[in-house]
Amino acid sequence: MIRVVLADDQAIVRAGIARILAPADGFEVVAECADGTEVAAAVARSGPDVVVMDVRMPRRDGLAATREVRSLPQPPPVLILTTFDEDEVLWSALEAGAAGFLLKDAGATDLIHAVRAVAGGAAWFDPAVSPRLLAAYRRSVVPDQRQRRRLEALTEREAEVLRWMARGATNAEIAAGLHVSDGTVKSHVGAVFGKLGVRDRAAAIVYAFDHGVVTPGQGPPAS
Repeated sequence: MIRVVLADDQAIVRAGIARILAPADGFEVVAECADGTEVAAAVARSGPDVVVMDVRMPRRDGLAATREVRSLPQPPPVLILTTFDEDEVLWSALEAGAAGFLLKDAGATDLIHAVRAVAGGAAWFDPAVSPRLLAAYRRSVVPDQRQRRRLEALTEREAEVLRWMARGATNAEIAAGLHVSDGTVKSHVGAVFGKLGVRDRAAAIVYAFDHGVVTPGQGPPAS
């Protein structure tokens, strides 16, 4: 069962999300928050596997709340779920440490897939915002991080792991697909981060999108 904390200032939105993330599909909503000021305490109290976070909330917005959650010991991943797709919001969400970004007009199936992916250690970007996310990345990231020679430093297996990551696969799915252990995958993931000069999975995936390693929206490679 995937344990979920919901943060949104609209009760009707929380109720709708909770109906989608139902026990029948393997989810348990363990806490609901009406403002960003409540999220860190709810996470500390309930120990969720993932936080589904709105951006615009009255006293503390979702970006500040995401930073606070990510500063906790052993923090859960955060999926930003919002109606806003401005460039500043997209990039700020990643800078705050969010593992994914989904628009509220996405379908129930997309929400379920996104929450499962993020809870499993993968990243998820709504295909509708991927081009704008890449545009923000190109404006914000220092030039040497965008140089293709960093990709050339990857071994063949590390490049393969990056392709799996960029298509939304979790470490467990990568291990199964490549017929290696979870520990081996974690080692390769760490090497990818170091060689690309990125701090986390989301940044590695954006890097892969920007350099044509994969096309946003592609599924995991065939095993």
